[in-house]
Amino acid sequence: MSHLLDPKAGATYLLMGNEAIVRGALEAGVNVASGYPGTPSSEIIENLSRIAKERNIYVEWSVNEKVALEVAAAASFAGLRSLCAMKQNGVNVASDFLLHLVYSGTRGGIVLVSCDDPGALSSVNEGESRYFARQLEMPLLEPGNFQEAKDMTKWAFELSEQLKQIVMLRSVTRMSHASGNVSYGALPETKRKAEFKFKGFILDPEEGIITSAPVEWRHKEQQDKIRKAKEIFEESPFNTYEGPDKPELLIITSSACYLYSKEAVEVLNVQDRVGILKLGTTWPLPPKLVTHYLARTEQVMIVEEVIPFMEENVKVLAAEKAGEIGAKKFFGKNEGVLPSVGEMNPDFVISAISSILGIDYSPVSKEYDQSAKLSAFVHAPARDQVFCPGCPHRASFFAIRRAIELDGRNGFVCGDIGCYTMAVRPTGFETLKTVHSMGSGMGLASGFGKLGLFGMDQPTFAVCGDSTFYHAVIPALINAVHNKSNVTLVILDNGGTAMTGFQPHPGQDFNVMGESMPAIDMARICEAIGARVEKRNPLDLEDTLHTLLEMMEDKNGVKVLILSQYCALSPQRRGKKDYELSVDETVCLGEECGCGRFCTRIFRCPGLVWNKEKAKAEIDQVICVGCGVCADICPRGAIKRKEVA
Repeated sequence: MSHLLDPKAGATYLLMGNEAIVRGALEAGVNVASGYPGTPSSEIIENLSRIAKERNIYVEWSVNEKVALEVAAAASFAGLRSLCAMKQNGVNVASDFLLHLVYSGTRGGIVLVSCDDPGALSSVNEGESRYFARQLEMPLLEPGNFQEAKDMTKWAFELSEQLKQIVMLRSVTRMSHASGNVSYGALPETKRKAEFKFKGFILDPEEGIITSAPVEWRHKEQQDKIRKAKEIFEESPFNTYEGPDKPELLIITSSACYLYSKEAVEVLNVQDRVGILKLGTTWPLPPKLVTHYLARTEQVMIVEEVIPFMEENVKVLAAEKAGEIGAKKFFGKNEGVLPSVGEMNPDFVISAISSILGIDYSPVSKEYDQSAKLSAFVHAPARDQVFCPGCPHRASFFAIRRAIELDGRNGFVCGDIGCYTMAVRPTGFETLKTVHSMGSGMGLASGFGKLGLFGMDQPTFAVCGDSTFYHAVIPALINAVHNKSNVTLVILDNGGTAMTGFQPHPGQDFNVMGESMPAIDMARICEAIGARVEKRNPLDLEDTLHTLLEMMEDKNGVKVLILSQYCALSPQRRGKKDYELSVDETVCLGEECGCGRFCTRIFRCPGLVWNKEKAKAEIDQVICVGCGVCADICPRGAIKRKEVA
């Protein structure tokens, strides 16, 4: 039995933040969970899927975040409790439906878990989701530790049903992926029966039809819910204060920044000078509570990640209450006291407090700091981001780059989001020339492919992964075919959502719970839309190259090349070698070859290494996965491959 299903109230476990959110959902009696893979949120759906059958929960990886939210909303409309999980970028995708959902209201409790990524540790941006709560006028909760991640999730379902509104629970990377002790509550035994009621009066929230119209009336109702949330938040146990009655400096903070602030205050030993107001209910702010503590100090610092969302809201409240609390001196991101980009950490908070209170503090000696920087930037070897050994993307981009060079018309590739985004770097031969959101590569290529009217003759490519194809590329492909855009789409099909942990997608014949499902054939979809479709193995460089060159010559609309090969780390390919590779040292001339050490300097598979003592290339047999591609790129044929029986 999973430790997440321990029925004993009071049992304590060391849980990752995402696991704590799962346990909170279980204690709330969640019935349906949906999402789309995206770090740092993926473990929520994955953990729920492993225990779904024991708790009679329906769990799915949806085709994208908008559909995931719609699936969760359907459960709510039928009186069930549902959870929808995604990363910050996904909220943008879901926002189209979310804008309507906050107007229509909900029935069963529904919680949108957004896991933001300050510092963009596993994202192409660090854009955050909190502004959606304010823009769309829905309640926002932020757990400040791992126990709260569990308790607040459970409370979020209750709050949702009390308000008849979706509730956003925002986590961040250091909350989702760090771990802490969590004390369990009881697991409910009651079961809910799904029933969608729609025969009542049109404006009846329980039995009428569910729609966001009439707009003005619905908007007023939505704002009434926000006002009610303010009243509830005034008494929330997730808003706490620690420190002196009249602090010299008041820190207002939330989420993981509460932990950073607490550590900073303890390190500086200023508990008698600095107070910490930790807010778990960050939108709307509880005005009476915040005003109460603002009135007790002259200096206020807001610590948060990333954009000064709470800082702006607190300042607005302070301006409204200026007659009661007087003028305050604020410190935060707008004043430059704290960084406005990247992750927060205790050192930033320590530095800010020291500056404000005039404390002379240095965490390390100047000599040590200089030595550490010297070691990091001078003595440490440079480590670039690279594709894994045997990654099919390396072969794919090698062929694409080579085809563009041979064509000679200055062609280019519009990129997308996934492992292959790294192809903007040397590991992908700097092939990608644009990278934006999921599906944007094909959308941009569709536009570029129509610029022949203005004299453009550059061959245009778009690349996407198999999961991304189903997520966001199909509409752009339809657009390109319908408008006769001259473009080639290359689908890098590596057999799963590889970047986030091989989660299944509609192209596979199973779902997140391991059940058999009909696979949706991407080639047939592309053919039905009207594109010419070819399918190749990217590890066969010559065949792939010839196909790409021929497609560039084909000016008749949209071409799709599906390059299919399992990811080297996938369950289907891991530990299985097609070839044993070796370097014939009598043939390899090393620096004398004239190839410029092409295999280790340009192709740069980590399985290929340069032996300085021998001045020869060699195979690292520990990490080589035996794809055999390197044998094709060696100009002298020094790399030998032998089929594995």
